Amino acid sequence: QVQLVESGGGLVQAGGSLRLSCAASGRTVGDSAMGWFRQAPGKEREFVAAISWSGVNTYYANSAKGRFTISRDNAKNTVHLQMNSLKPEDTAIYYCAVYADPFYNRRNNPTYWGQGTQVTVSS
Repeated sequence: QVQLVESGGGLVQAGGSLRLSCAASGRTVGDSAMGWFRQAPGKEREFVAAISWSGVNTYYANSAKGRFTISRDNAKNTVHLQMNSLKPEDTAIYYCAVYADPFYNRRNNPTYWGQGTQVTVSS
């Protein structure tokens, strides 16, 4: 079992930045791809970004490209999402996730999910 705890969410003005963190416990996740998803009110949860086990390969939704950066620290069992140039449409609950495989594949669903952290971007 893996437990994921997100942090770093909050209220920020449009154009601002936030850095989300996700700490994993229960077992090492250094051999697994990890990702971030988000769910806005009244919408389905959507993919934001993912990173391979080594951190070499990263993947982004079109909405995140050029503004968000995913990174990981396997020594600390953590993954981060740096979000810059935030927009009101980025407002959502952001979830951290762990995949069973070492590389991200959009056809696969994550195995473990965190509880989420709220990000609110005011205009």
